[in-house]
Formats: sequence, C-alpha cells, structure tokens
Amino acid sequence: MSADARKDSHRPLRHASTWKKYGFAWVTGLFFLVSLLGHWWLAWNAYASEQEMHGELPRLADYLTEVGRDTLENWQSEFLQLIWQVAGLALLLNVGSPQSREEDDRLEEKIDAILRAVSPEQADRLIAELDDRFDRGHPSA
Repeated sequence: MSADARKDSHRPLRHASTWKKYGFAWVTGLFFLVSLLGHWWLAWNAYASEQEMHGELPRLADYLTEVGRDTLENWQSEFLQLIWQVAGLALLLNVGSPQSREEDDRLEEKIDAILRAVSPEQADRLIAELDDRFDRGHPSA
C-alpha cells in the first residue's frame, strides 16, 4: 500500500448534508407536493365552473368533501399500491427474505476472495476475526 493510500485511509469520512443524504426523498416529496397542489387547484377550477353553470356559488366545504374523496380514491388505486410495492420490497430485502440472504452470502464470498488476493498470508486470520466479530450473520450455536 502506498504512503498516499495509507494517509487517505485514515482520513475521517465526511458526512453528507441532510439535503444531499436524503436528496431522493426531498425530490420525491417536492414532486408529490406539486402534484397534490396542482390536483387541488385544477379541481377547484372545475368545481367552481360547475357551480357557476348551475347558478350557485362555490362552497369551500362542498369542494373539500369532493376533492378529498377524489384524492383518497386516487391514493387507494395508485399511490397505496405503489407504496406497498416499494415499501414491501424494501422491508423484505432488509428483514431478510431468502433472496437477500443469498446476496449477503455472495457478497461475503467476494470480500473473502478479495482479502485472499490482496493479502494471502493474513487473509485467513482476518476472515476469522471478522467472522468472530460479526458472528457470520447467523445465531450462535
């Protein structure tokens, strides 16, 4: 390992700002907010035009009831299904579906192979230390 590489390996990791760390969530939230406000604004215009055609004044309470119902119907048919697909997938991968455990085992084998290639004389000792420290991800017998 070169001197520069050793020096770089001891530098503390910089933590990303909250804006950068959760950038995808911020953009998704912004898209959601803009689409929701756009939906409500367009719904208000349609409701007000309809009330005007009937010679009535638009009433906020009636509008909120109508747009609330429409919004929840959209969420039920679109957003909740998509949210479950994304959240369910994330949950199953993080909790430990069989597929994610296979991926973890595969990743561990790759790391073991890299350690053996980089430092063959110390690889078995390092792998044993890591296995002891992290219990190989399996409960102790």
